[in-house]
Amino acid sequence: MGRGRAKAKQTKVARELKYFSPNTDLSALERELHGSSYTEPERASDDADDEYDDYGKWVSGQR
Repeated sequence: MGRGRAKAKQTKVARELKYFSPNTDLSALERELHGSSYTEPERASDDADDEYDDYGKWVSGQR
């Protein structure tokens, strides 16, 4: 018992999703898919490694 209200809400949401069709900006989608030329991500600086050096010392008991 008590499942009727939840099922009705799920049915309502499913129906809205099925029949709802928002306006699609196809030119924006095309720009996103094609994008500009690929650029490699920047390497992290050596300072980021220093953060983990202290952890490694702590784990090994060298503090």
